[in-house]
This record gives sequence, structure tokens and C-alpha cells, in this order.
Amino acid sequence: MGQKLKITGWVAAGAVAGALTTVSLQTVARGSLAPLPLEELQQLAAVFGMIKSDYVEPVDEKKLISDAISGMVSGLDPHSQYFDKKTFKDFREGTSGKFVGVGIEITQEDGLVKVVSPIEGSPAFRAGLKPNDLITKIDDTAVRGLTLNDAVKRMRGEANTKVRLTIFRKEENRTFPVTITREEIRTQSVRGKVIEPGYGWIRLSQFQERTVDDFVKKVDEIYKADPNLKGMVLDLRNDPGGLLDAAVAVSAAFLPENVTVVTTDGQLAESKAVYKAAPEFYQRRGGSDALRSLPPALKTVPLVVLVNEGSASASEIVAGALQDHKRATIMGSQTFGKGSVQTVRPLGPDTGLKITTARYYTPSGTSIQARGIVPNVMVDDTAEGSPFAVLRMREADLDKHLSSGQGAEKKDPELDKLREEARRQLEAEALNPGSANKTPEYGTAKDFPLQQALAQLKGQPVMVSKTQVERKEEKKEN
Repeated sequence: MGQKLKITGWVAAGAVAGALTTVSLQTVARGSLAPLPLEELQQLAAVFGMIKSDYVEPVDEKKLISDAISGMVSGLDPHSQYFDKKTFKDFREGTSGKFVGVGIEITQEDGLVKVVSPIEGSPAFRAGLKPNDLITKIDDTAVRGLTLNDAVKRMRGEANTKVRLTIFRKEENRTFPVTITREEIRTQSVRGKVIEPGYGWIRLSQFQERTVDDFVKKVDEIYKADPNLKGMVLDLRNDPGGLLDAAVAVSAAFLPENVTVVTTDGQLAESKAVYKAAPEFYQRRGGSDALRSLPPALKTVPLVVLVNEGSASASEIVAGALQDHKRATIMGSQTFGKGSVQTVRPLGPDTGLKITTARYYTPSGTSIQARGIVPNVMVDDTAEGSPFAVLRMREADLDKHLSSGQGAEKKDPELDKLREEARRQLEAEALNPGSANKTPEYGTAKDFPLQQALAQLKGQPVMVSKTQVERKEEKKEN
């Protein structure tokens, strides 16, 4: 019986090897690449066969192949990814700004899920959820111990299905259940207002399909409220990025026509590109120029861009373009450093491959990857400093991160020591929540970096950080 299993396994292995050899030949013919290594492919096929024949219980062949692909791709860098049916659907939802759920912005606090704000008009908004509400249970599952992503997955689901949330409302000192019917939610990635007479504030939380249209509407609203703006703050803090065309469009809104916004470089000819501040570089097929209605004053209004360690990818493209063209003063903390381009290749009707194909470079030719954008003016999170900023991960901290291509990032020997000190301080404050150093909501009078940005625009003294320093790069030795 065992011999029969082994023979069956090797037959399966032979079939896989044959298929892989065919792939190799097709790859060579299509791309003029070197042949794939036959010995290693035979080993892969042999392992596949052994698992099929010898593993303690039957294993689904499709899952084995899917896991093999996932492992191969995940070994490249932190941002390349194989999309199975579920993850491909989630990815599309993330870029479209649409998903099925209850409609709340959330964060994590003390192991629970905290409501930052309900999305206006959403089921959560209609159910009466408020900012600072804590979600303690999702249906019958306790939230404490779940990751934020796990909590999000449990709250999302099919349209018209119900989810029961148990809410603890601090100011009323009571716990109560709320049953909410899920529906399609359209996220709002743009907020803005006249922060005080003569000064506007516009915040982008992500670059999605609707971001440019929403950005134009919000800018128009601000200028209608105050046509004589003396300064504008573009807030990109904790903006993880998103769509490249949206980043080019937002940059073009502030820059002279046809100047370079960003360049890319990779192995493929299509990865070597220059994106400029012109409609053909951001206009969607069949669409019109979304920026045509913007007030001309936006091109010259004094501008400050706020960034921090959570500003990544598309937000770094915008900050880098505005900095290199001397169109804005960049203030805050050194950004995340996600300067790589991912291209999504469909593998079928509901699976795909997101693969890194190029690096991003600012107009001056500086690689964003693993370095990020260094502000013109370093500003802390609060007037007391940024005690926990050192705990925030950056691209250079991720395993297998792609180098900048212009030298490896230097490892700071003091960084681990500083992180350990910050962890101890955070743990101490967690034991006494009343004294915890909570960062105020963005866009409020207590938002310290925003107040420093306004001071910069008014020509007033700015409280510059005394502790933040650029994380330098170390040139590779030959």
C-alpha cells in the first residue's frame, strides 16, 4: 500500500514537473529570459508529490499550490503578495473606497476597538455610535485579544446581514448592545475646513478612486467659505498611500503645469516612466480633467504639508514633489519610506499577483525607498515631544525590505535602546490611563503639529523638535 502511495505521488510530481517545464519554455519564449532552473523545479515537484503521498492526512492540491505561490511571492519583499479569491476582493475594496460593513473609523485602545468616528449616514451613524465608544464584543466574540484586522473582518460581511456589537460608553459608564445591519459603505478619504479666518486645512487619509473628486469638492468648499486664503495646510499624516494617479493629480493641483511629479525605474520598459503635472498622467480613461474647476489661487497659496512616520507611498510622492519644487514647506517627522511600485497582474477571474516592479524617485532623482521624505522642519506630535514615535515601524524596519538602490539604510545602534525605553514608558502609562499622553484629534485646536504649521504660514515662531534627527543612509562598500 505504501509503495502504491509513493508511485501515485511520483506520478503527481511528474505531472507538476511537466507543467512547470512548459511554463519555463513559455516564459523564455515570451520574455527572452534565461531558462528556469530545472533541478530546483524538479525538487519542488518532488516535495509536492511527497506531501500528497506521505503526509499524515490528505491535503488539498489547490491549497498546496496556492500556499507555494504565496510563499514564493512573500519571500520577495513585504509588499509583493499573491491574492486568492478573498484577498483579491479585499484589495479591490480597499482601492475603490467601497466595502460592506457598519461604517466606522476605528483604532485600538487597551486591547479593545475604539470608535474614532462613525461615517456620516452609515448604519453605525444611524445606530447612534459615538467617537470614543469602545467595542468589547462582536457578536459572541470578545474583542480583547483580537488584532485590529481580525476585528474588522468580523464586522464586515455580506450586505443586509446583521452584526451585534457590545459597546462600552465611558462618559455614561454603561455597556449596551447594538444590532446593526451591514450595507455598502463609501469611505470618505478627504476632510477639510477653514481652520481659522484666512487659513484652510485639508486632510487626505488615503489615495482612493474617489479621492481626487472629493479633494476638488473640498477645496472648492474651502475657497467658497473664504475666497482670500492666506495659507493652506495639506495634512498627509498617517496616510498609507494608495493609487498613483491620485497622488499625481493632488500634486498637480498645487504645481505648475508639466513639471515632473515622480519617476519610476525597474527592469521592464514600462517601469521606466516619468509622471508629470498634466491631465494625461492622472486622467482616467474616458474621463475629464478633474482639476479643471479648482481655483487658480491654489497654485500659489502658501502651503505647508504635514507628514509623519505613517505617511507612506502615494503621500510620500506628493510630499517629495512639493518639496523638490519648493512649492511647500514639509513639516513633521521623517516619513515611512515605502518608495516601491506594485503592479497587480490578474491570474484569473478572481486571483491575482501584486508584485514590486519599480522604485519611486522624487523629481530631483532621490529614491524614496527605505528613506522616505525628510521634513524641512522637524515637529513633534505634542508640545512635550514624541515619546512613542520611535516605536512606529518604518519601511527600513521591515524584514526583506527593498533597498533604496542608492545605498543601504544605516542601522542606528541607539535605536533599540530608545525603543526599549519607550516601551517601558508606554507600559507604565498603560497602568495609569488617566495620565496617558493621548494625541489629540487631527484638525482641532489641540492638534500641536497643525498649530505649528499655522505658525509657519503666519511667519511666527515654530516649536521645532529638539530630539528628532534624520535616519541617515550608509553607502554600500565595494
